[in-house]
Amino acid sequence: MRRISIPPRLDWRVKADAVGFHFHDMYGEPYWVDDAAFCFELEEIERQIEDPSQELHQMCMDLVGDIVRSEEALDRLAIPAPYHDVVRGSWERGDRHLYGRFDLAYDGAGPAKLLEYNADTPTSVFETAYFQFNWLTDQIALGQLAEDADQYNSLQEHLVEAFGQFSRDRIFHFAAVTDSPEDQGTSVYLMDCAIQAGHRAQFLDIREIGIDQQGRFVDLQNRVIERCFKLYPWEFMLREPYAPYLGGQGAVFVEPAWKAVLSNKGLLPMLWQRHPNHPNLLPSFFVDDPQAHELNDYVIKPLLSREGENVRLFRAGREVASASGNYGAEGHVIQAYAPLFESDAGHAVLGSWIVGDKACALGVREDRSRITANLSRYVPHVILG
Repeated sequence: MRRISIPPRLDWRVKADAVGFHFHDMYGEPYWVDDAAFCFELEEIERQIEDPSQELHQMCMDLVGDIVRSEEALDRLAIPAPYHDVVRGSWERGDRHLYGRFDLAYDGAGPAKLLEYNADTPTSVFETAYFQFNWLTDQIALGQLAEDADQYNSLQEHLVEAFGQFSRDRIFHFAAVTDSPEDQGTSVYLMDCAIQAGHRAQFLDIREIGIDQQGRFVDLQNRVIERCFKLYPWEFMLREPYAPYLGGQGAVFVEPAWKAVLSNKGLLPMLWQRHPNHPNLLPSFFVDDPQAHELNDYVIKPLLSREGENVRLFRAGREVASASGNYGAEGHVIQAYAPLFESDAGHAVLGSWIVGDKACALGVREDRSRITANLSRYVPHVILG
């Protein structure tokens, strides 16, 4: 793994805007990086990223059944007690899931280490599946990359295939908070994948979903919502005023309610307890575990934190980085620190994508901080050799 500079495409912003990638700059800061790339060898991708991701996903799936059947475990994950049955029922029904993203620490020298599993509402899917592949083909055509340059990236093909596994006998609604250009762009892209798979689809702001007199979810046309991809976290949904209606309609939503288990940082100590010393796991503990306080270099994470909020990083017991936010009341875990790939441009975290149950793609984000956050930059990757 190495980071290289490459001449940017002169018209890349025009290309981005033309395909709806309007959040290539966000809040006055650059998000997409067109003049650099992370380079990997094919064997490195297969052995250090793809194979471990496949194994990690299976390890996670093997845990879900045990967790949902344990009231104590669900309490540990701060899932509200009145809705344990919503999560449990979703798993026992076999509600179909779509996708997720592992965040991995990998510096090119040792095994990739799992930082967390974004299994409920992962973004950067459009950038990975479409725009970085567009970058690759353009750079090959411009002669900046060799003709045999490649990417670990079959994300779009797998998404279309996964959507094809859902029955096409009803409208597939897609919902997100449209105040966020990234969330809206991600949801619209996924809706396009569903349309490619033969679905009829309808997009709406998640705040526009209503409840009819029969207690069913409905859209603005008062149509019953029978299936809905929602880019909105389950921990929020289970605390919304409409949460009591989820008991009878939990199967409506994608991702399914059981993803509340996999997207929770409490999964990390549970994985470590099940698979101690696994090469792709970091020692991780709930804060009340005495072993947690034996770590010298560690990261404290809220159970439900997103985009790095309220994460604190310690080296030799001293805090060296932190991020503000609104999480933490739900509890924390402590995870051993793992160094990220570091260059003059900052620190890079690997996003390894799972669609259905298949590892299939890579995206890389970097930040000046060791804590990857909402405005971290997206850098394309390439396989050379």
